[in-house]
Amino acid sequence: MSIADLKNTTEHKMQKTLDALKTDLTKVRTGRAHIGLLDHVQVEYYGSMVPVNTVANISLIDARTIGVQAWEKGMAPKVEKAIRDCDLGLNPSSQGDLIRVPMPALTEERRRDLIKVVKHEGEEAKIAVRNLRRDANATLKDLLKSKDCSEDDERRAQDEIQKLTDKHVAEIDKQLSLKETELMAI
Repeated sequence: MSIADLKNTTEHKMQKTLDALKTDLTKVRTGRAHIGLLDHVQVEYYGSMVPVNTVANISLIDARTIGVQAWEKGMAPKVEKAIRDCDLGLNPSSQGDLIRVPMPALTEERRRDLIKVVKHEGEEAKIAVRNLRRDANATLKDLLKSKDCSEDDERRAQDEIQKLTDKHVAEIDKQLSLKETELMAI
């Protein structure tokens, strides 16, 4: 593997980590309903766990309510239980075939809890970026040992990987700050 390939691969993986964080942050709700909120809810379907959107149609009824319509008659109670048991603090109610999932209003305490969740997600993303830096630096040391690059090339590449790390950590901090501001806005 060349140094250029290593840098490109590392930057690509760091960007994927950042994209995953952005996706996770969109799932932290701000009192408004959106269908992506139920993406990670798993429901049992014929003995295996599958995402709820593979067994039901998910739509917005209004700004604060999600509607879930199971495609099979017997699935509605299972879908309702899966939504209730997930860690989102939601309380769905059935109306015939339709399951209504109202978004509870955010209290100050709940907002603070959500900020803790957001900060934890951010810290996990930073750890992932730093682990990628560590792996890249280890690969550089291996290239140096096997005499596939010079010491100067290795040092330059380490500096560039550190700059990539700093850039991505700063972007993670920026995303966290934006989400925190969004959560505290009334």
